[in-house]
Amino acid sequence: MRQIRLPLDHPKVKAGKIGVLLVNLGTPDGTDFRSMRRYLREFLSDKRVIEWPRALWYPILYGIVLNTRPTKSGKAYDEIWNRELDESPLRTITRSQADKLAADMNDPDGRIVVDWAMRYGNPSIASRLEHLREQGCERLLVFPLYPQYSASTTATVNDVVFNELTKLRWQPALRTVPPYHDDPAYIDALAVSIEQSLASLDFEPELVLASFHGIPQSYFKKGDPYHCHCHKTTRLVRERLGWSEDKLKITFQSRFGPEEWLQPYTDKTVESLAKSGVKKLAIINPGFVADCLETLEEIAGEAGEIFEEHGGEHFAHIPCLNDSVEGMSVLKTIVDRELSGWV
Repeated sequence: MRQIRLPLDHPKVKAGKIGVLLVNLGTPDGTDFRSMRRYLREFLSDKRVIEWPRALWYPILYGIVLNTRPTKSGKAYDEIWNRELDESPLRTITRSQADKLAADMNDPDGRIVVDWAMRYGNPSIASRLEHLREQGCERLLVFPLYPQYSASTTATVNDVVFNELTKLRWQPALRTVPPYHDDPAYIDALAVSIEQSLASLDFEPELVLASFHGIPQSYFKKGDPYHCHCHKTTRLVRERLGWSEDKLKITFQSRFGPEEWLQPYTDKTVESLAKSGVKKLAIINPGFVADCLETLEEIAGEAGEIFEEHGGEHFAHIPCLNDSVEGMSVLKTIVDRELSGWV
């Protein structure tokens, strides 16, 4: 076969590689007021996150929220901050997940490039897409790290990716990972994590709460499948463990603003359980693939305090799957499946 010779002045072009981009929610660069305000402004300006009319929401956001919430949120982040690396745990864990996934890929030819990004904050999706393009990635698998689909999480990641690709003359072929709330590998990993965590405790919880991040009821009524996905995950984990409905209950946390959100609320449930005489409780966060502010500060911290303040005696937070063996097995299983036909 005759070799095709490029002109001497032809620019060097890297090609033939496949990019895998893990994307999580986001993180501030620091706990100071300016860093927190910058992060919250980007997050709370997203129309997928706050669906109120801009004319109604922006005066509240810029007149009240961004002048008061950065200080409060900064103090909360400061309680869980990774001092050694000067970053949030979410950034530390997501980086580790990408590094371990890259090492685990069966890729003797070095075709697969694994990277990671944050929807809000740094590293941005735009910057990592550019990096993957520079590495010669002609095919791209975007993995929003949300097991249960919601427009306010999965869709907003995809929105940014799609928008960035409109700026390119030479676009990569694109795939996005669908929700995996009922994937057997994910369900089994959650069950194993629960079993291992409970076996390490010096007490046996009377019940376990599966606490998911909430969304406004109005989003659910508009057709968002998130509520159904969360319930299915909980049911499948319960069946895998062989537990009753009274042993593993579902709740929703992290509500914001005056709207009614998905119920039952985690904090109110924890308080009610303690007042009713429950002395031993554990909580797991199946909707988070990495521990973050909502799991470490809100659940391991605040929920535990609420439980003890109202009569509870023993409380445990079951860690997220993070970069554990079980957690990485889930990510690897899904990526392998979604790359089928490309590798």
